[in-house]
Parts: sequence; C-alpha cells; structure tokens
Amino acid sequence: MRLRVEFTTEPFDLDEAPAHAVVARQVIEAAELDEVDVGPFGNTAEGAADAVLTAVDALLRETLQAGATRVSLQVNVVGAGEGDAK
Repeated sequence: MRLRVEFTTEPFDLDEAPAHAVVARQVIEAAELDEVDVGPFGNTAEGAADAVLTAVDALLRETLQAGATRVSLQVNVVGAGEGDAK
C-alpha cells in the first residue's frame, strides 16, 4: 500500500522559517520516501506505507520537541483501485 501525507506545522513565521519547520523538512527529506514536496505553506510526501508511517511518527515527535504548537496532517491511500487496498 502507498500513502501520501500532507502536513503543516505552526506557528507560522513569514520572515524566517521557525525551528520546527526546519526540523520537519529535515525529517521528511531524510525519510525513505519516493516523492517529497516541501513548501512554505504545505508539504506532501508519498511512499510505501511503512516508510510514510515511520516518517509521520518522527515528524510529530521532532517538530513538537522543536517548538511546534500544532501539526496538521492528512494521510491518504494512493494508487489503489477498488479492492486493491491491503
């Protein structure tokens, strides 16, 4: 199964990337994911389910420790036809 995660960390700072945003980028870029798109207002990553779930765990733990007060995320199954999600 493949998963896509979309996430943001807060609080926002338009002048300089906060520490938690830098940590989020580092965690996602270091993960064993196939597709990563990191932007100023939203981020997406896609890969095998185990890799995405491992990255989400690290993302939550490390960004909260780095000062995030909120992490919003959505996880979707991708590329599965009817009856294919296992």
